[in-house]
Parts: sequence; C-alpha cells; structure tokens
Amino acid sequence: MTRDTPRVALAGLLFLLSGAAALVYQVAWQRVLALHSGVGLYSVTLIVAAFMTGLGIGSHVGGRWSARLSATASLRSFALLELAIAAFGAASTWIYYDWLYPRAVHLPSPSWTAALLHLAALLPPTILMGMSLPFLVQAMVTDAQGAGRRIGWLYGINVVGAAGGALAAPWMLLPSLGLRGTVLAAAVANCVVGVAALALAVRREGEPVAAESSIDASRGRPASWEAAGGRPLGLWLSLYALSGFVALSLEILWFRLLDVAVKSTAFTFGTLLAFYLLGSGLGAIAAAPFVARMARPLRAFLLAQCGLLGTAALVVVLLVRLPAEGPVLGWYFRYWAAYNFFPFGHASDPVSVLRLYVVLPLVLYLAPTLLMGFSFPILQRAVHDDPRASGRRVGALQAANIAGCAAGSLLVGLVSLEALGTSGTLRALLLLGVVFVALGLRVYGWEFLVPAALLVILAALVPGSDELWRRLHGQSPQVPVAVFEEDGTGVVAVTPDREVEWRLSVNGKGNSWLPYGDGHTVLGAVPASVHEAPRRVAVVGLGSGDTVWAASYRSETVSTTVFEISSPQPRVLWRLVGLAPLPDLRRLLEDPRVEIRIQDGRKALESSEAAYDVIETDAIWPETAGSGNLYSVEFFTAAARRLAPGGIMCTWAPTARVSRTFGSVFPHVMAWEAGEVVIGSMSPIPFEPATWVGRVRGREDYLGGERVRDVVEGLQGLRPAPPPGEGSLNRDLFPRDEYAVP
Repeated sequence: MTRDTPRVALAGLLFLLSGAAALVYQVAWQRVLALHSGVGLYSVTLIVAAFMTGLGIGSHVGGRWSARLSATASLRSFALLELAIAAFGAASTWIYYDWLYPRAVHLPSPSWTAALLHLAALLPPTILMGMSLPFLVQAMVTDAQGAGRRIGWLYGINVVGAAGGALAAPWMLLPSLGLRGTVLAAAVANCVVGVAALALAVRREGEPVAAESSIDASRGRPASWEAAGGRPLGLWLSLYALSGFVALSLEILWFRLLDVAVKSTAFTFGTLLAFYLLGSGLGAIAAAPFVARMARPLRAFLLAQCGLLGTAALVVVLLVRLPAEGPVLGWYFRYWAAYNFFPFGHASDPVSVLRLYVVLPLVLYLAPTLLMGFSFPILQRAVHDDPRASGRRVGALQAANIAGCAAGSLLVGLVSLEALGTSGTLRALLLLGVVFVALGLRVYGWEFLVPAALLVILAALVPGSDELWRRLHGQSPQVPVAVFEEDGTGVVAVTPDREVEWRLSVNGKGNSWLPYGDGHTVLGAVPASVHEAPRRVAVVGLGSGDTVWAASYRSETVSTTVFEISSPQPRVLWRLVGLAPLPDLRRLLEDPRVEIRIQDGRKALESSEAAYDVIETDAIWPETAGSGNLYSVEFFTAAARRLAPGGIMCTWAPTARVSRTFGSVFPHVMAWEAGEVVIGSMSPIPFEPATWVGRVRGREDYLGGERVRDVVEGLQGLRPAPPPGEGSLNRDLFPRDEYAVP
C-alpha cells in the first residue's frame, strides 16, 4: 500500500458514483429524446451514436488538456467537470422536453436534421462526461510502472457504478421519482462527486507531491518482456477502436437475443445492461493487480479479443444445438413456445426471475464481458511509460474505442441486422476476428493458429436465422411452416398455435393471431360502428392486421392509415398469404384504401396536420417498454388534436389509471368490457345502439356471421363511462403503469 492509496480509494468511490449518474442520465435522456424522432431503431441508434460521439470527443479533448496540468489542477478540473454535468443534468428535462420537444416534434423522421439535432442536444453533457476519466487519471497516476493497475481499477470501478445506475434507473428512480426526479437525483450525485473532489484537491495542495517515475520496468526482465511504450500508440489506438466495434456489435446482438428470449418488459433493458456493464467492470478490476507483471501485453490483448468472440459464438451454438426438451433447455423451450410472457417488474416469481434474468444473461455474456474489461488494464500496461502523459494517452485510447463503438452501433443497427440478420452478423464478427489472429501470427507465430481455427470452426457452426429463431420461439425443426423476418427494428414470427391456427409474435411476445376474430376484431369494428361516417381512419399498430381489417369494414371509409414501427410485420403477413388460405388477410393487404407506414404512430400524429374521423391504438401490453408513450395524457391530447369534428378515439385500457388518464383528456367517454376498452371524443357521442348494430349487420359480407355477433355483443355492452375520478395519471415524464407504480 502506498501513501496515496486512501486518496485513490476515495477517488474511485467518487468515480463509481459518477458512473452511476452517467447511466441514469443515458436511460432518462434516451427516453425523452426518442419522443423527438419516434421510438424505434432509427431513433435509438442515432441517440446512442450521438451519446458516444460526445464521450469520444470529450475523451480526446480531456486527454490533451489534462497533459498541460499538474495532478492537483487535474483533480480540481475533474471536480469542476462533475459540477458542470450536475448543472446541465438538473436543467436537462426542461431543455430536452419543455423547450426542445415542441420545436423538434415536427421534424421529419428519419432525417439528417433529426440526427444533427440529437447530436447537438447531447454533445454538451457527454463531452463533459468524456473528459472526466483523462483528468482523473492525470491526477491519480504518479508512476509508470503502476499505471495499468491504477487506471484499470479506476475504469473498472466507474463501469461497476454504471451498472448500478442502469439497475437503479428502472427499479428505484423512475418508479418513485419519474423522469424529472430521476435526472435530479443523478445531478445530486454529480454535485456530491464534484464537492468531494474539490475538497480532495484542496487537501492535496498542502501535501508534498510524490515523485514522478518513468523508469523502464523492463530492466532485469527476461528477453520476452515487452516494455511499456515499446509499440506505436497508433497500433493500440487501431486495436482498441476495433475492439470497441466488436464490443458494441456484440452488445446489440446479445440484447436482440435476450429481447426475444425473455420476452422483455420495461424493466428488462436496464437489468440486462447492468449485467453487461458489471461483467466488463469486474473484468477490469480483476485484471488490474496483475498487469504490471504481464510480460507480453499485446499477446494477452489479442487472445482476449479472440476469446470473447469465441465464447460469445459458442453459447449461441449450444443454445440452438442442445436438446430442446433436455434438462438444460427444457424449461426455456416451453416458455418460448408460449403466447404469454413473464411480466417482469409487474409480477413476482423467483424461479422465472432467476432463469430469465440471472442465469440466461450470465451464460450468454458473462465470459465475453469479463474479457472485454480485462483488455482495458492490458492496454494501460502497454502504453504508459510516462505519468505526465497518462491523461492524454487514456483520452486518446478512450476516444478510439468509443469511435469504434459508435461505428458498431450505426453499422449493425442500421445495416447489418437488415442485410445479414443476427446470425449473419455474429458470423461476420467472428471472421472480423481474423484481424486479431493475423496480427498475432505476425508477431508471435504459430501459436495463434489454434484461435484462428476455433474462430473459423465456430463461424461455420453458427446457426442460420431460421434455425435460431425457431429455437427461440419454441418451434422444433419438424414444424412444417413457420415464418420469420428480422431487421434492426425487431424480429417478427408467425408460428402454428394449438388454440388458434397461427400466432404472430413480435420480439418473442405473443402479439395477435390468425385467422381474424374475437378481441382484435371487436376492438377495430366497434369505434368504426359508432362513428356516423368514418371516412378517414388511423390505427397505431399493425399486428396481424385484425384490428385494421375490422376498422376498415365500413363502405364509407376511403382511407385507413396504419402506423407500425416494426418493419418486418408487413413482409411476414405477405409471406403467410402465400402459404395459408387466409382470405381476410389477403383482402386487407390488397385493399387499396389501406396504407401501411413504417413509422412511430405517436410521432406521426404529432408531426402531421392530417385529421381523422377515427383514431385507434391497437392493444399494447402496459408492461412493454415504451408503452407509456401511448397511455399518457400528452399522447391522448395529441390524438385529440388530430380528430376531425365529431371524431372519436379508441384504446384498450388495461388499467384503471389508463382509463382515468384517457378520461382526463376526453370529456365524452364510453366504455365496455368493464371499462377495459374506452371510446372518447371532444364532442358528445350520440347513444344509438340500434343504429350501430344495424351498420354491423349490414356488412356481414365483409365481417362474416360469427364475427358480426362478436361485434354486436361489444356494441351492446357500450355505456357512458363515469367521470374519471381522482388519482394519479400516466404522463410522458412519469409513465406510472409502465413502471408498475401502485
């Protein structure tokens, strides 16, 4: 233990808290900014890329600036950075939601304008965040020999803090404080870090400065010892950029697999992200004490990259190749085959939680993420031969890594998942590992033939897309017909079902079914029956098309516009038409009145001036991530503005709070199914049951006799709803139902 060990330990604790705050901001800001450009692949990818771009710029700038400062001045600068982040964070929801959102919502999406807006919005705080590590490193590293250990530990503890922030955001902060309170809590954390770091800097000013050491640690070492700084920094920058590309690409693939495998809810992403970050942080912390004694850091780094790619692929291969009904996968296979899903965060079942949210992610990516974290201290051991340049080199390495991460996010999210799918992208990443192998062969010789052979073999064994998605939807290879389509927006499947003929699933969760009938048909036809002449209809969500088909049954309807964010859905339905006799589905897809737009429905309604006679949101589970955007006061208000005079809106109201929120916007409301479905209007709705029923019975040629009876039953249960009463509401910045707030 050195004299400054307590100071470094305190700095580490402060950096842990800083990392937690950063992830809380990211979760909150991503949700708010997605309102600007719409929920979906394009929006999420650009927001993540913009966030990382700011971090990369900050790392580079911070590295260069920190090199000009003393250790004490660097620590003081770190403190001021944290206070500046706190100031921005405290004002961020006002900036992003109250001021920018009303101005940005009318921008077209996708567009470069929206992309540049995200970048401009996130650059100020993320540049400050990116600068923090170089300044802290410059303040804490006083000798070259221990640089890898100390920097690796600081980085690891920061990432562990980030894991805590990713977990705390959905489980503690958002349910209790909402988005405004959540970012304020993160700002308080930054304030604590800033004030404590200032106090540490003041105390340090009165202490003697430790001697800086740039002694060549290779003296007395064996001939195989690679001295720090012995290889060009440019080589390490290139390798770490490629490592970042691989890491972020794998992260996207892992979350795609887990999204389908666990049938995710609003709590899923933060929980699984926490495991990902925890593995990386623990890997860095575990490696830090040993890197000073590491003789050949380049060899260790290259083997770690090959190892993380190999273990990532091996788990996917075993996931598909192991017996479906065996002791390892039997429970999972039955879960994947079911229509229902475990409503994580809304229900308690220790067995399901353990299997889905602990065992599965740990098996899928614990080993690779540990190796990712392990790589960071190795880099520091390899490049730091002068403590005076430690901040600059850390900043440059981090900037290169983050640039690779941003490139991986954009390329995989926007290109590779659509062109190659999950399986093809994983196979391409394994082949990309040849770069690490080739360098290993050049520098170290034939010992790298083994990892080369393993990567090639695993690339050949990676299952194809159809085989992968069959397994994760609980379908054996013997099932004759199952249709899967995938791109960056999600995975859509149509599979045989015992209770009905076909089930349509989106990202693993049962979404609707075919042939048409029952709940979705009634949901679509009832509001169309209540309106006197629904010429223009809008439906948010396509699903199997049942709701849209029923909402279009009136001869008066001249156009039905469908907004759907999952672009594979129309392709899956067209493929199914060619495989099975489904005349109603064919009629829908060939109906010239129906236009399917791949677009976020809320964004479309807010940015358009079009007026509709009927607006309907197809049923969405309240546990689904982002569902609060379609059950909020603000969304219902936006929909009300898009109604033509006398227009009506219809939504599923799965909770009493949704009904109350809906009733707070629409002064005239009718409900059926014990209030679980509501129809609202800004104008009085004439109560004419006989007329409604007559409209339905007059279109038996379209709906069919049995479905006419279902719709008539729904209409006969329609009654004026009571006043909404007192109680909390769902809002954009406080989606209470989504986060299971009592």
